Amino acid sequence: MSNTAKRVVVVGGGFAGIHVIKKLQSDQRFHITLVDKNNYHFFPPLLYQVSTAFIEPSNISYPFRRMFQEKENLRFHMGELVCIRPETNTIETTHGILPYDYLVLALGTETNYFGMQNVKVAALPMKTIDEALTLRNTLLLNMEQATRAKSKEDRDRLLNIVIAGGGPTGVEMAGMLAELGRNVAVKEYPEIQDFGSHLYLVDAGPTLLGPMSEKAQAEALDVLQKLGVHVILNTAVKDYTEGRVVLANGTVIETNALIWASGVIAREVPGLPKELLGRGRRVLVDEVNRVQGIPNIFALGDLCFQTTDKAFPNGHPQVAQVAIQQGELLAKNLRRLESNETLQPFAYNDKGSMAIISKYKAVADLPKVSFKGFAAWLVWLFIHIIPLVGFRNKLMLAMSWFWSFLTNDPTLRLIIRPDKKAAQTSNSVAHANPVVQPLGNKV
Repeated sequence: MSNTAKRVVVVGGGFAGIHVIKKLQSDQRFHITLVDKNNYHFFPPLLYQVSTAFIEPSNISYPFRRMFQEKENLRFHMGELVCIRPETNTIETTHGILPYDYLVLALGTETNYFGMQNVKVAALPMKTIDEALTLRNTLLLNMEQATRAKSKEDRDRLLNIVIAGGGPTGVEMAGMLAELGRNVAVKEYPEIQDFGSHLYLVDAGPTLLGPMSEKAQAEALDVLQKLGVHVILNTAVKDYTEGRVVLANGTVIETNALIWASGVIAREVPGLPKELLGRGRRVLVDEVNRVQGIPNIFALGDLCFQTTDKAFPNGHPQVAQVAIQQGELLAKNLRRLESNETLQPFAYNDKGSMAIISKYKAVADLPKVSFKGFAAWLVWLFIHIIPLVGFRNKLMLAMSWFWSFLTNDPTLRLIIRPDKKAAQTSNSVAHANPVVQPLGNKV
C-alpha cells in the first residue's frame, strides 16, 4: 500500500458517509478512515419499528468492521468527534488524534427540543437504536404497570401516549402503535381493551405530513382517525413536567410517554467558526459540498446547508436521498481532484417521498404521480429493503415483515434492561489523546 495515498477521514457512518466510502473504496489512491461513536451502521427510517417491537435492531444495523473486511485501504476508528483543527489538518476524537488530507463531515442531526428543557429531560426521542430500545422498554413497562393500576387516573396516565410531530416519523409511529393496540394488546393484555383510544398525535402545523401532497395529508388524517388516534393540529407542545404534557391551547394530557418526533438540529462540529453555520446549525457549503473557505473539508447530508442548487435555493430537505447522492458525488469529485479534473456541482434528483400509515395503507408522492393504499404500501416495503446493508439484513427483514403482517403477531416484545454499571467500560488506563498512526504506516 502506497504511503503517498491521500488520507480521507470520514466522520459519521450514516447514509452520506457510507456512500462516500463505498464509491471510493476501490481507489488505492486513498486511505480511508471512518470515525463513528457506534461500531455499526443503521437505517434510521425504520427505527420506529424497532421501538414498537415489530422488528429487531439487527435487522436494520450492520457492523462497520464486517463491512470493511478484506479492504486494505479502509479502517474504522470508534470514537466521538471532540474538535477539528483545520490549521494542522487533524481531528481530535475521544480516543486519539487523526491526521487527514481530506476531511468529510457527515455527522447528521440530533433531536431538537426548541429550548424546552423539561421536554429534553423527560421526553422519549427516537434518533438512535439505543433510544428506540429505551422507548420500546418504556412502552412495554407502562402497559405492564397499567394492568395493575388501582385507579382510572393511574391507568390512563400509563396508557396515554403523546406523539409530538406530525411528519412521516410521527405518522408512522402513531399508525404502528394503533395496529399494536388493535392486533396485539387485545390478545395479550386482557385488562387493556382500549389501547388505541389512548394515542394522541400533536402537531403545530395545520396538516399531517406537511411537505407531502394534499392527497397524502388527507389520507393520513383519515386512516389514523379511523384507527382511533386523537389527531390534534395547529397546536404545539409547550411543556412536559411531572407526567403532564401541556399544549399551547391549554390542554393537559397526563402521560408517562411523550414521544418526541418534532424536529432535528445539525450536530455540533467543534472547531468550525460560528460564521460557517447557517439555519439549524447546518454547515455552509459551496456547490461541491466544500465547507466555505476551507478547501479540504467537506460536509454532507443533514449536516450541510447548500444554496447553490437552483431547484433548492433555500437548502435541501434533510432526507436520506440527499445524503446518499451527495456522498456518491463527493467520492467522484475526490477522484477528480486527484486527477486534476473539474469538479461537478451537486444537483439533487428528487425521487419523491413516502410514508406508511398502517397495515396495507401508505401514501407515495413520486415525481409524476401520487397514490395511496395497498399499492403504495407494497412500494414502501420494497423501497425500504433496497438500501439496507448486507444481504442477510434484507432477507431477515423481509421474512420478519412477512410473518408479522401475516399473523398480526410479532414476537419481539421483550423487556431487556441491561445493568448500566456492568455495561460501562473503563478508559482509566488509556493515554490522553494519543496520536493515531496514519493508515499505511507500520506501528
